[in-house]
Amino acid sequence: MVFSAAPKPCPPRRVVITGIGLVTPLGVGTARTWEALLKGENGVGPVTRFDASRLSSRIAGEVKDFDIQAFVDRKEARKMDLFIQYAVAAAQLAVDDGAVPPALLQSDRCGVCVGSGIGGIQTIEEQHRILLEKGPDRVSPFFLVATIINEAGGQISIRFGAKGPNMATVTACSTGCHAVGDSARIIARGDADVMIAGGAEAAVSPLGMAGFCAMKALSTRNDDPARASRPFDAERDGFVMGEGAGILILEERSVAVRRGARIYAEVVGYGMTGDAYHVSAPAQDADGAARVMQRAIEDAGIDPSEVGYINAHGTSTIYNDRIETVAIKRVFGDHAAKIGISSTKSMTGHLLGATGGVEAGITALCLKHQVMTPTMNYEVPDPACDLDYVPNTVRQAEFRYGLSNSFGFGGTNAAILLKRHED
Repeated sequence: MVFSAAPKPCPPRRVVITGIGLVTPLGVGTARTWEALLKGENGVGPVTRFDASRLSSRIAGEVKDFDIQAFVDRKEARKMDLFIQYAVAAAQLAVDDGAVPPALLQSDRCGVCVGSGIGGIQTIEEQHRILLEKGPDRVSPFFLVATIINEAGGQISIRFGAKGPNMATVTACSTGCHAVGDSARIIARGDADVMIAGGAEAAVSPLGMAGFCAMKALSTRNDDPARASRPFDAERDGFVMGEGAGILILEERSVAVRRGARIYAEVVGYGMTGDAYHVSAPAQDADGAARVMQRAIEDAGIDPSEVGYINAHGTSTIYNDRIETVAIKRVFGDHAAKIGISSTKSMTGHLLGATGGVEAGITALCLKHQVMTPTMNYEVPDPACDLDYVPNTVRQAEFRYGLSNSFGFGGTNAAILLKRHED
């Protein structure tokens, strides 16, 4: 019997970023957030949404001047927790930014992958109070659809008529990065031509804040909120809660080129690992963080020395920043000292499940404009964090590859490698 040779697999399709939608504590809209990042502005201030006087941390990066009725009507907004509202708004901003034609959106070749680390905690708190005070008959019929995490993607899918893959990632603070990386692979293997991808979060609530305060994870620099998030600085004392959404439009490159789309960057590498170590602390030997960066680089088929910029996870916690520094040194060796590394959490706070989508978008903007956003509040060097963190001032630079890191509770890690698009 003669067997014919198996056909050679087709090379994966190329994936590019053509739209970016950001809703952050620095502003509603990509242009506003980007402008603030370049100026080193800060979005952190005292909590205004509720009385935080009994909490050890009373500061947060709240989204200001957000009006959901600029995106959906009041009746529809009632069916959405704030995290879904942020997701829908960011998705609309991304679609508009990418000038994505309706015919491309309204098909089974367009999908959605949008996640959240915590989901609709504000609505859960509110409806639980109503249950206790007024009884079960007064609980909203929209309670469940307003809170479950996949409803962010569901609302986006309905809004644009996207009938392709519809899914949600839930991997704590790695959520947004996993959503972007998973979506890039969906396109690369041919299951979609366009993906609306990213993360959203709105956990600045009494229970959300109290939970992180109980873990002693948050900064207590309440008298100086703008300087509270200070990644890699020796005087860092915890992260600052943030909220918002980061949604990207990913397209198969030839589709984007045919329609004349503006391309921010190309997605060339993606890594996923697990620490298998602790429910909240990163592995002390930096193994998981190092392996996830290494896998993204190997996936791209480049040498580590070609990476010029890293948007670090950089949360402003004692262990995370030190361990991420160790991981970068393990992966890049002597080249680590030559890489510009910044943490935009120094300005936005930590957006939890939204942060990976936001920071992937920022990394794409850095590549497009050939700048490195600063790490603000870096004032006192830490001997354990001794790399180039682009301190306090934006930097012009030439680089072809940028890496975005996201690490989450449960030891889940994601890294996405982007390349400057070259016509």
